[in-house]
Amino acid sequence: VQLQASGGGLVQAGGSLRLSCAASGRSFSTYNMGWFRQAPGKERAIVATIYWSGASTYYDDSVKGRFTISRDNTKNTVYLQMNSLKPEDTGVYYCAARPGLSPSRREYGYDYWGQGTQVTVSS
Repeated sequence: VQLQASGGGLVQAGGSLRLSCAASGRSFSTYNMGWFRQAPGKERAIVATIYWSGASTYYDDSVKGRFTISRDNTKNTVYLQMNSLKPEDTGVYYCAARPGLSPSRREYGYDYWGQGTQVTVSS
């Protein structure tokens, strides 16, 4: 599966952005999906995950209550709605796909990665 992330940009603190990750290829609905981010000078870290069915989600504590991950299997797309953005949310956001029964919170659990989209939050 190939992944294409989009929707990043420059936004003021308190603003919102919606990231999209479009998948090509078959069987998107069988992949668990994750969003990761890499802040300047830091390692890539988990933001949120969603089961292949959409039945369950996970959020890192730093984004809980502000971000929402969702998916539309009819459109082969996963989304990350980001509200109340903070400067510390700045980074490159990556979507990733993992086959199997459940998502992973670790990078090495994912087989496929999108190219990343830059999110910059100004104070």
